[in-house]
Amino acid sequence: MKSPKKGFTLIELLVVIAIIGVLASIVFVNVNSARKKAKDVALKGNLSQMMVAAEQTYDTSNSYSVVCTAGASFAAYTAATAQANGGTVSCVNSAAAWCACGRENVSTTKYFCVDSTGGKTETTITCATDCESTTPDYACDGV
Repeated sequence: MKSPKKGFTLIELLVVIAIIGVLASIVFVNVNSARKKAKDVALKGNLSQMMVAAEQTYDTSNSYSVVCTAGASFAAYTAATAQANGGTVSCVNSAAAWCACGRENVSTTKYFCVDSTGGKTETTITCATDCESTTPDYACDGV
């Protein structure tokens, strides 16, 4: 009498491979979502840091004229640009005021805006409308 062969059948192996594939896809979706949330946190942090650096610039030179182009505020602006959805952060400035805004990653219809008044706002108003209108008011006020 022959002894039965020990091992797995082809069906058993295929079922295990299918289960592993389903679990891997679930993990991948969750990791991707966490990555987008992390980019949003980094965007908000960098824009907030830009606000601090801009105030230091103003204390030194009594002007916001270089906030979007040079110094520590520009370094924070550049870092925020790397985290924003679409890779762009809007920044406008004058000697008396400035405003910066970037699109978030998790909800692509939300924007995070900081300005020289100390405002930090999450809004659905686009950066082009809030910071960069034809006559900018340099404020995150949704106008």
